Amino acid sequence: MNYIELTLDAQDAEQAEILMAELADYPFESFEQEGARLKAYIPAERLAGCKGKVDTVLERYGITRAAYLSIEPQNWNAVWEKNFTPVEVDGRLTIRAPFHAPAAAPLEVVIMPKMSFGTGHHATTCLMAAGILDHDVRGLHGLDMGSGTGVLAIIAALRGAASVDAIDIDEWAYGNCIENIRANGVEGKVLPVLGGIETIAGRHYDFIAANINRNILISHLPAYGAALCTGGWLSMSGILECDLEMLGEAARANGFSVTGTAVREGWARLDAVKM
Repeated sequence: MNYIELTLDAQDAEQAEILMAELADYPFESFEQEGARLKAYIPAERLAGCKGKVDTVLERYGITRAAYLSIEPQNWNAVWEKNFTPVEVDGRLTIRAPFHAPAAAPLEVVIMPKMSFGTGHHATTCLMAAGILDHDVRGLHGLDMGSGTGVLAIIAALRGAASVDAIDIDEWAYGNCIENIRANGVEGKVLPVLGGIETIAGRHYDFIAANINRNILISHLPAYGAALCTGGWLSMSGILECDLEMLGEAARANGFSVTGTAVREGWARLDAVKM
């Protein structure tokens, strides 16, 4: 698969993070940020359908230095493995690759690093993982919406959840999730599903973890409300700290009570309970 690398120079690191969140609404598959410089990668065949909208976003933020570069085909798995390092979450969890030594943390998850979001390196994945660790999920039925690697579903299963649906619209993520389910021995507990929000119709959950982006989260709230049992909890991230008020208002309008928030490196998590 051929990729396009979009490289841009923001005004500062904070604006680069905001732009990353904005671009996540489009089919970019990975991001690299170093200070104010941001690189975003998208399959070449998917750029044509959204390039005009992406350029509009860049113009709105006054980005004058941006370049699209065609990337020669390469072994992306080797590139990701080279740059993948273990991630620790508050001393309670380690997320590592199969080629790393076992961790001393109370809990560890093995993730094969590929082009799927959810290796734990992004602040939102750490926020969501910490949120799951804060809950007693033993015997519960959950949903990991926009599951990527499946890391959140796997964490919940390893902590005793009875079952977790791991749903993602991306075929690459779906395949990677299957690999990671096997690597962590949670077959039968984590069910990978290829599809979108329509796949949860008629299903019922005790908890939902959704790490996507603000606009999609807001559009999904009615479906989350319909699928959650009364008293069930919802944890959402993929948002910036400045998005908390808007997402909280939308959650309350859909029958949820906001129970808490958490912030990490400018990114945020919002927790709520279905009333």
